[in-house]
Order: sequence, then C-alpha cells, then structure tokens
Amino acid sequence: MANLSPLTQSWTWLRERLPVRFRSDLPIVPVVRLSGVIGVSSPLRPGLTLASVARPLERAFGMRNIRAVALVINSPGGSAAQSHLIHRRIRELAVEKKLPVFAFVEDVAASGGYMIACAADEIIVDASSIVGSIGVIAASFGFQELIKKVGVERRVYTSGASKAMLDPFSPEKPEDVERLKAIQSEIHKGFIALVKERRAGKLDSRESALFTGEFWTGSRAKELGLVDAIGDIRSALRERYGEKVRTPLIVERGLFGRRLPGVSRGGLDALGQGPSFAEDVVATLEARGLWARFGL
Repeated sequence: MANLSPLTQSWTWLRERLPVRFRSDLPIVPVVRLSGVIGVSSPLRPGLTLASVARPLERAFGMRNIRAVALVINSPGGSAAQSHLIHRRIRELAVEKKLPVFAFVEDVAASGGYMIACAADEIIVDASSIVGSIGVIAASFGFQELIKKVGVERRVYTSGASKAMLDPFSPEKPEDVERLKAIQSEIHKGFIALVKERRAGKLDSRESALFTGEFWTGSRAKELGLVDAIGDIRSALRERYGEKVRTPLIVERGLFGRRLPGVSRGGLDALGQGPSFAEDVVATLEARGLWARFGL
C-alpha cells in the first residue's frame, strides 16, 4: 500500500473491515442447509417443510453482491407435496434473482431429497453419497386381528363410502389399495417429469431402473446423469469463484439469538398446543425408518 494515495489507502483499509455482505470485491455464495425428513417434524427430530425453509431461502437469495446460492442437502425424503413446494420456491427465487444454484449432497438425497436437489443448476455429491429413489411409497399397519384378540370393538361412522379407506383397524379392501396405487402412480409420473425436465440431456436413457425407486452411490449416480460432479462445497466453490470466496451459512435463530436446530422450529396446532408425547414418538420412529432405508 506504500505507493497508494492516502485516500486510496484509507478506503482500502475501511473496505477490508466491512462485513462480508457489503463487500462487492469478494465473491459471496450464501449457504442454506436442508437437513432432515421432509414433512415429518417433531421437537425431537426437526424436519423440512416449506414453512421452515422459506425464510432462510429468501434471506440467502436476498443478500447483496452474491454470485450464487449453495444448498447443502441431507435428506432421505418424505412428503411429496412439501418436497415439491420447496423445489418450486427455490426455482422461483433463482429465476427472480437471476442466480445459479448449486446443490451439495452429504449422506443422502433420496426421493423428495433428490427432488429438492433437482432445483439446483448443478448437483455435486460425495462418491459415497446415496442418490435417487425416484418413486413413491406409502406404509401402514393392520391391527384388525390384534383388536379382536384383546376384545376391542371397532366403531366407525362415516358419510361417504371411501371416508374410512385403508383404516388400519379394519380389513384391507382391494379396491382401496387400487385407489391408493392410482394416486401414487399420478404423483410418480409428476416426479419423473420433473427430473426429466431439470436433468434434460444429462440422464442415461439406456438405464431402465432410473425411475423404479432404486438408489445408487454418488459415483454411480454421476454415470447415470443424476448428478453433475463428485466433490465438496469448499473445493467446488473455490474452483469456480477463487480462493477468496466467502460462504456465509444462513441459519434461523430463535429467542435471544439462539440458533435453532436445522431449519425447523416445530410448531403449534390450531389450539396453540404442541405435539403430544405419543405423536412425537411416532414422528421420530417414522423419520428413523426413512433414514434406515439407506443404512443411516
């Protein structure tokens, strides 16, 4: 700085001490972590919903002087509707702000987690990440024999022939299963169309298992065109934007500035009450089951 004028030196000194978000000379790529089961949320195991991720996403895309937005994804999937809503919000913000989006997969981006990853312009994974599971699943239990053994009589009163469809305490009806599979098929077709649109020209059309619900390692997913590259967020962003790229993590904070777990804050029902202990346990078991499918 010895050869610079006093004014230039003062400006350089001041600029270097400005918060990163106000410095136009440094490349900035804000990072949003999207981790958890989609749509299944409890205080014990926070998940992902549009309500929980909307604000962090808007904050990230709304930062000044940014070059792109990075998503760090770790999700085994969950609700089809919430997955699509999050995907759509990311795309809307990307188009509105004219910014590229990068998705970096950690352990898994499967089912709805992969749908969210498809909102990015590039998907980058670890060689051992689990990717895919492009399908739709519904699972339940049948307790009709159990309640007979313990002497419980099931009483259900409905207005509408299909209102008690697939009631777990009643015998399963073939026509009800057929209706459910028709709904699943419709959702699956929409999922396939979304992947084909977002990965146009990249998918290996010779692979017949792409949309069967099968999942693969990151290395194999790259060969199939489901992802773009093997790497990590630090290396990939430095390669694109230089060694001085800044990657501020966008987090939600609660009362007194405490960082909230994940991006979810749980919630209250219409009566202002939180989930019961039983509901919390069931939600936690459902989430545990989704992670367990991928060995996690």
